[in-house]
Amino acid sequence: MTEQTIKIGQAPEQQPEVDISKIVPINRQTFSEKLHAYMKKPFSFVMLILVLLATLLMVGAVLWVILYAFVQGIPNFNASLFAWESTARNPSLTPALINTLIIAVMALLIAVPIGVFAAIFMVEYAKSTNIFVKIVRMAAETLSGIPSIVYGIFGMLFFVQFCGWGYSLMAGILTMSIMILPLIMRTTEESLKAVPDSFREGSYALGAGKLRTIFVIILPSAMSGIISGIILGLGRVVGETAALIYTAGTVKAVPDSLMGSGATLAVFMYSLYRENVAPEIAWATGVVLIILVVIINGAAEFVGNKLKKEY
Repeated sequence: MTEQTIKIGQAPEQQPEVDISKIVPINRQTFSEKLHAYMKKPFSFVMLILVLLATLLMVGAVLWVILYAFVQGIPNFNASLFAWESTARNPSLTPALINTLIIAVMALLIAVPIGVFAAIFMVEYAKSTNIFVKIVRMAAETLSGIPSIVYGIFGMLFFVQFCGWGYSLMAGILTMSIMILPLIMRTTEESLKAVPDSFREGSYALGAGKLRTIFVIILPSAMSGIISGIILGLGRVVGETAALIYTAGTVKAVPDSLMGSGATLAVFMYSLYRENVAPEIAWATGVVLIILVVIINGAAEFVGNKLKKEY
């Protein structure tokens, strides 16, 4: 086999062809090599073992919960479970599924624009030393740690009683919007901060304005983090029980308007177990809830990957 050398200054079309498949990265290590390197440092090796154990415990716990729910719920699947109307003889989950989708979509439509625009203001317009920004950030971090039952009581006192709406989907939607707003705002803020300043400087150097730079360069670059915050907020809405019991109510039917009461999937499951009516249907509802969350998260990731730009 003759060796071919690349000559500096030679035209590209005259350069010899190089077999890229035979190029081996010098910094790539096998697992055994990495393990041997860790064993040379006892503290690093112990930390590696602890990290691996924590990962296995987390994955094992999640798989155990999912498998247990599927084993308990799948045998109870039947056509009557998806009937349009839910009755005492046949508790159907279809009305609760529709109510869940309505509340989740409407809550995101309200919270996402407000949270994203607030984060844009704090990162791109306000100075980091601004007292107002510090107060808003501290308030968002505090609200993120408040238990959901507190949001439920607030929604009941303000929307249900003070506004006079009663138990309604609208009261639940606005309560959920307030609940996930701090999460979306803080996640978006951190994603925008992670975008390098060179992106902004390059855009300004090419003559782009502030708004064009934000919506064409910065937001697409931070889209993965924004989508992650939206997914976290969506999961909190879909799986919420305490706040929606006091606002949306527990009626197992699809209301005629947003001012009517209706139970979500999580509230529907809680009602079945509390009333001890049909615990097997509650397990089947749990399986549907898990599948719904996976589908929604997958769709959100797909949309985020389509909107994301690589630079």
